[in-house]
Amino acid sequence: MHRTTCSTSSFSTLRRVVTGLIISTCLWSAQAAKAQKATEAESSYAQREDVKRFASELAQRHQWDEAWVQNVLRQARFQPRVTRLIMPAPTGVAKDWAAYRARMVEPVRLRAGLAFWQANERWLRLAEEYYGVPPEIVVGLLGVESIFGQQMGSFRVVDTLATLAFDFPTGRSDRSAFFRSELEDLLVLAKREQVDPLSIKGSFAGAIGMPQFMPSSINKYAVDFDSNGHINLQTSSADVIGSVAHYLAQFGWQREWPTYFEVTPPTNSDHLATLLGPDIVPLFSPEEFTDKGALLPSRALSHSGKLALVLLQNGAAAPTYVAGTSNFYAITRYNWSSYYALAVISLGEALRESRAQGR
Repeated sequence: MHRTTCSTSSFSTLRRVVTGLIISTCLWSAQAAKAQKATEAESSYAQREDVKRFASELAQRHQWDEAWVQNVLRQARFQPRVTRLIMPAPTGVAKDWAAYRARMVEPVRLRAGLAFWQANERWLRLAEEYYGVPPEIVVGLLGVESIFGQQMGSFRVVDTLATLAFDFPTGRSDRSAFFRSELEDLLVLAKREQVDPLSIKGSFAGAIGMPQFMPSSINKYAVDFDSNGHINLQTSSADVIGSVAHYLAQFGWQREWPTYFEVTPPTNSDHLATLLGPDIVPLFSPEEFTDKGALLPSRALSHSGKLALVLLQNGAAAPTYVAGTSNFYAITRYNWSSYYALAVISLGEALRESRAQGR
């Protein structure tokens, strides 16, 4: 049996090493904490004079307690990721409707959409009765926007809106005034619903809930469809459904009208250019379409509204054309894109067909 012995000098050396490690760790922790505080100070809007003036103006305009407004905005934080995400897509990327449709009309959205429709059929029928918007349009829009609440965003909305209101990035058209207005609407919303504005989460652009409404849209168009005294676009499917239908109705949705007709565009390049001129704005009668050589189905010829010739590129393949009605245009008021509108319609149609087939 061997006995291990340690000298006094060995213990002293060990003690010095351990002490050194403890001191180094403490110093590192202190430096890390100091760096963290410095980062927070740099990202905070607490000392910004323009933010203080903005808070004072809001308090006066709405007769709010200025200390409350200042305290909310003092806690807003600059989000550099937001300034990157808000930038436009790189130029030169070819638009491709077929590829975009494939991303939106896919198994995850279809399964979630069928479950949502089944669970909320009563509210969808009631929204159609009130506003004339059919269930497949409401459900299609919610599927494209947030996959029925699966992707509502995890940013604090006060942070994203403050970042875009006071530090809007260069390199694209300045929209800081729009985001200052949205920040004001966020506080209006928080006051009305009696919620902490710092608790509201949303997208990198400040959109909130299942339908991804901006704060101003919530204040203008959202409805308390379940009549519980509050508007909740995060968890109340009734409020979500009613609000989407009300929004579309406010932008001209026509009960029982189609969203578009199939169309064969004119071969004459001048006539084609004329019909494409207004883009998605419906300005031409069916007769004007046919007079310029466009071919419409017979049911479109008796349509009493105006039409727009809508072009959707398919990369290197031949483009897709549709004759959009005012209902197609109403969907584009939600997102100003013909690709978005047709994706909403296509997802809704796929869900309606799946329900009819019992899938």
